[in-house]
Amino acid sequence: MKNDLNKKKNIGDDVRINKLLSDAGICSRREGDRLIEAGRITVNGRVAVLGDRVSYSDEIRVDGKLVSREEEQIILAFNKPVGIECTADRDNPDNIIDYINYHKRVYPIGRLDKNSQGLILMTNDGSIVNGILKASSYHEKEYHVWTDKELTGEFLEAMSSGVHILDTVTRPCEVKKIDRHCFSIVLTQGLNRQIRRMCKALGYNVVKLKRIRIMNVLLGDLPKGKYRSVEGEERQKLLEQIANNLKVK
Repeated sequence: MKNDLNKKKNIGDDVRINKLLSDAGICSRREGDRLIEAGRITVNGRVAVLGDRVSYSDEIRVDGKLVSREEEQIILAFNKPVGIECTADRDNPDNIIDYINYHKRVYPIGRLDKNSQGLILMTNDGSIVNGILKASSYHEKEYHVWTDKELTGEFLEAMSSGVHILDTVTRPCEVKKIDRHCFSIVLTQGLNRQIRRMCKALGYNVVKLKRIRIMNVLLGDLPKGKYRSVEGEERQKLLEQIANNLKVK
């Protein structure tokens, strides 16, 4: 089965500069906008501005370094330790890019807050990022959560039914008790610090949070602070799910 995610843009294709930076594996679109606003990107010798449309035939530089497209599509599964931040900002001493120290340009897909640990995917392909983070995707992410108080049936029911946070009510989700202070939860949305905010709204504090699955990719026994390449059937299934989501208007 051919997958559109494996196709690269032609040299003459004209796209917004933040998208080209994302597709080239430099950074996310949001981070690209930040670099543009900071004046760190040039196009054909001039300082880039937000909304510029470019192609790989243009001379695009980030901090003076020429941008070229990556032909190899990289997907990594990384077990993020507590204390590492999911940012491509190299000025941040705790940034995930320097910590992982991969030999090619990769950046994180989404976020896992600094005080949380577990699975995060990293890639050099912007279309993978867009497919996973698309708000309508309902892609599953599974977590194990430890709390400061003993879990009650009322708490578990409220978590699964939906909790009012950030001016909205969270989507219904699957919640299962593991032991007195630990439960698993499967989310299909990614609100800022969602699980911590949900617990707080119900009178609980999270003392440990670990993501163990993103879609079909499992953390498994991957050691903390280590990464592995997502390959074979696992990779193909992931790409198929993303491609199917990108077809949804």
